[in-house]
Amino acid sequence: MSKKLAAKALLIQVPPAAPVSASGGGAVADPGEHRPKTAPGSMAHFMASQSSAVREAEELRERLKAFDGAEPVRMLDPNTVKASRWANRHEASFADAAFADLKAEIAAAGVNVQPVSVRPVLNGSTSASGPVSSPVASPGSPVYELVFGHRRHRACLELGLPLQAMVTRMDDRELFETMERENRARKNLSAWEQGTMYRRALDEGLYPSQRKLSEALGVDVALVSKSLSLARLPDAVVAAFASPLEIQFRWAQPLSEALQKDPEGLMARAKQAQSAVPPLPATKVLALLVGAPRPVELNRSTLSPTSVQVIASVGSRRVVMSRDGDGRVTIQLDAGLLGIEAQAQVADAIAHIVLGKA
Repeated sequence: MSKKLAAKALLIQVPPAAPVSASGGGAVADPGEHRPKTAPGSMAHFMASQSSAVREAEELRERLKAFDGAEPVRMLDPNTVKASRWANRHEASFADAAFADLKAEIAAAGVNVQPVSVRPVLNGSTSASGPVSSPVASPGSPVYELVFGHRRHRACLELGLPLQAMVTRMDDRELFETMERENRARKNLSAWEQGTMYRRALDEGLYPSQRKLSEALGVDVALVSKSLSLARLPDAVVAAFASPLEIQFRWAQPLSEALQKDPEGLMARAKQAQSAVPPLPATKVLALLVGAPRPVELNRSTLSPTSVQVIASVGSRRVVMSRDGDGRVTIQLDAGLLGIEAQAQVADAIAHIVLGKA
């Protein structure tokens, strides 16, 4: 056996050293001289040439492990992105002070620093259990649907800026749940927006029941029920408010009871509230709709020694002016109602009023 191995070893030829050029500039390669003349020699040459490629591939694999589970972020034209049928933002959400502040931040940065999430537009309809198809791109049509980030998308669209987006494939149920959770983590939906979102999911058969929906989203079933009660109010009742974003969760029960007890009277009172000029504050609209005594309207010049007055409201956020027993007046605004520039304008206006009376 040893003699046979020795004989085979003699057949392996090591390539000779390359000749040195006359100029001393190093070895001159001669492909003909370096080519192995036996099968074992060819194998040894092949293994030597592949070792560097193998090492490089292993290094790349190790580096890629750091990106496992990461979603690619792309710069998209916002015109190629559209809202999905599960979109939950009312148009009024793009007209408040918070949106103006967000738009100003994106304009200053030149891009949305926090990426939105999108999915490719799918072939045909998508079911919660169906396969995800490949993107469809017809000329001039959007090629992505928003998962979350509707306000950031709108800001980039209005500013004409590129949209930074994470592109992920997902079905309708995954989109719905991701959108709902992201909204709760950032800017909460109003009660009516949330109810509309839940109603659409149930009407479209995304979930078989309110309980299954609440379990999937991790939301209390009582909150789901209240949200749905508001979303199922007649359009005329919703239109009685200056904005549906003003409707609050705790109003679900009295409005539902009024609808059950006296639907015709409720509709008549809703038309009365809708025709009021100027528009009534949300709390007065509620009192009118449910037939409760109208709240006392306090004039700015006749505030009682200790009183509180809601000056304005946007959804659940309010501007409140109060006066204590010593005559001190305080104006309190909920977070997000005023940006930096607006705060400066309010301060100037108050200073102008005070100095004008001095």
